[in-house]
Amino acid sequence: MKRSKLVMLNFMALCCVLGLFTKKLINPMANVITEALHIPGGISTGFSIMFLVIALEAAGMRGGGSLMGCVQGLLALALGRVGSMGIFMPIGYLIPGITTDLVFGLMKKGRFPRQERMVFANALAALMASVTANVLVFRLKGAVLWLYLCVSAASGSVYGLLGSWIAGRLNTAFLWYSDKSGGNGS
Repeated sequence: MKRSKLVMLNFMALCCVLGLFTKKLINPMANVITEALHIPGGISTGFSIMFLVIALEAAGMRGGGSLMGCVQGLLALALGRVGSMGIFMPIGYLIPGITTDLVFGLMKKGRFPRQERMVFANALAALMASVTANVLVFRLKGAVLWLYLCVSAASGSVYGLLGSWIAGRLNTAFLWYSDKSGGNGS
C-alpha cells in the first residue's frame, strides 16, 4: 500500500474518532438550545458529521463517507455511546455517510466549489441523520418535526461552512506533505 494512501486512511480514521468524541463535548451546550425549543437534538450531530465531510473532502475516496459512517457507528456501539438509538446506532451513522457520498459524487461532477459542496453535504447529511433518528426512535410529527429538521439542516450548514475553512487549511498541509515526500507519499 502506498504511503500516501495509508496517510489518508489514518486521517479518515482520526476523523471518525474526532467526530464521536467531539459530539459528546458539545452536547451539553447544544442541549441548552434544543431543550428550549423542545426538540430532541440535531445540533451536535451536524458537528460530528463535519469531521466525516472534512475527511471525505481531503481523501476524495469513492465510498469513503459510507466506510467512515460504518466505522463510526460500530465504534459508537462498541464504546457504549449509543444514545437513544440503542442497537440501531450504526444505521444512524451509516445513513449520513451514504448521503455524503451521494452529494460528493453528484457535486464533484458539476465542479462545484469546495465551500458549496461541503455546506450542502453537511446540511443534507445532518438532515438525513435527523430523519433516521425520527423514524427509528422519536416519531415526531407536525410543527415539532419541522422545527427539528430545520434546526438540523441549519446547524449542518454552519458546520459545513466551518468544515470548508478547516479543509482549506488541511489542503495546504497535505500539499506540503506531498511536496516533501516527492509527490508519492514515501
